[in-house]
Amino acid sequence: MPDIELPGREIAAIDIGSNSVRLVLYRLEGRAIWTVFNEKVLAGLGRDLPTTGKLSREGVSMAMTALRRFAAVLEGVRPHTTLIAATAAVREAKDGPDFCRRVAEETGLVIRVLSGEEEAKYAAMGVLAGAPSAHGVSADMGGTSLELTHLNGHGVEHGMTLPLGPFALAEGKGFDAARIKTRIDERLRPVAGQFRSDRLYAVGGAWRTLAQVQMSLKSYPLKVVHQYEMSAEDALETARLVAQQSAAGLAKLPGVSKKRAETLPYAGLVLEGLINNLGLKTIEMSAWGVREGLLFETLDETVRTADPLLAGCAALGGRQGIDPALPGALTRWIADIVAALPTAFGETRDDVLTRAACRLADLGARLHPDHRLELVFDQVLRAPVAGISHSERAFLASVMNARYGGGSATPQPDAVNRLLSDDARRRARALGLAIRLACDLSGRSAQLLNSAAARVKGGDLRLTAEHGYDDVLLGEQTKKRAKALAEAMGLGLSI
Repeated sequence: MPDIELPGREIAAIDIGSNSVRLVLYRLEGRAIWTVFNEKVLAGLGRDLPTTGKLSREGVSMAMTALRRFAAVLEGVRPHTTLIAATAAVREAKDGPDFCRRVAEETGLVIRVLSGEEEAKYAAMGVLAGAPSAHGVSADMGGTSLELTHLNGHGVEHGMTLPLGPFALAEGKGFDAARIKTRIDERLRPVAGQFRSDRLYAVGGAWRTLAQVQMSLKSYPLKVVHQYEMSAEDALETARLVAQQSAAGLAKLPGVSKKRAETLPYAGLVLEGLINNLGLKTIEMSAWGVREGLLFETLDETVRTADPLLAGCAALGGRQGIDPALPGALTRWIADIVAALPTAFGETRDDVLTRAACRLADLGARLHPDHRLELVFDQVLRAPVAGISHSERAFLASVMNARYGGGSATPQPDAVNRLLSDDARRRARALGLAIRLACDLSGRSAQLLNSAAARVKGGDLRLTAEHGYDDVLLGEQTKKRAKALAEAMGLGLSI
């Protein structure tokens, strides 16, 4: 069946946090969510909260300037829906209500102040929006608070908020690692039993920056933070490194701004405390959090339960103006070939990735033929699509490399070899060659494709065509493509 086409719409989200104030404009195409504009200001609203009980005066000034600008942008863009939320700093500050009134009077923006429980819930919903099978604990660290929430692989369970953000831990004093570690353990130990888990989903700018530091230290081949995984040992190594550095030293690291350098050591100590107290084995980064959780709640149930990877690939591939019936026809046509390939990610996940690849089959249709292969490979490897691990990104990029005639090395062999097993590389290449065969045989026509068949039987790849179509479909081009596929699968060829 062709993919259901859903009209696109724009949603704006303003997140007024304890450290940052951010506006994000999203373009929604069904379950596919694209960030089309993203601007933040590290205002530090909650910087003085532990000592004064009020919002930072400098932070309020910076936040108001940013919010006036954001209001002007929204007036020009006029999104379908605007979501505006404030979290811990505004919630806890004595002058939080005054700040909200001032924002409404000066900008027309009406702020929804989230409770601690709501903040935890929406952060976890954001994790699920970006990784639907997430199972473990979501941890969203802002400037003043840390929200912990259980994720059960299907939805959000109970959560709580703790005063473990950098500003709350600093308490207006200098950075003292021993004192802060003690405070972190005092606050985590009583609740550790409720949140013990193998996997933590880390949400928040400080931890994203920490992940970028770790990527740099490990010479990691991708710069995609979302769904980047660290072992507990690697995370501890990086957390301890940043906790020992001065702010000036941290600011020299790739991707670390001067303001972020001030809070990064606290983030490292909190992560260390979580690993030690919760028994974590894996840390997975989520670039999606409260904003995306609020957005996710606005989606219809049928859209919300769709697979974000399939939706994203359908949206990317569908922009080429191809026959909407082609992806489904491709999936069916190559089914017997796919069944003969080595398993890469497990039967269920392999099936999803096969369907995703078929939705991307014509991604390069409108690109220059001299650069098509490299451009498609790079786009798939780094596409802002949710619900896909880094290994799966390398897999789909390798499929597209073969689909467009690339060699087995791929344009980035170091990345592919590091992220994929031998079986996964073999499967990706054969899958790409099968899609190439199907597209070239049929001219990308679902109707013509249905007039031919491909089977794997008796050690051969066998191609047949309906009566009257053999000369039309099984010519020299088809034989060439079929030979490449048969060789990649270690099969003979029968046409």
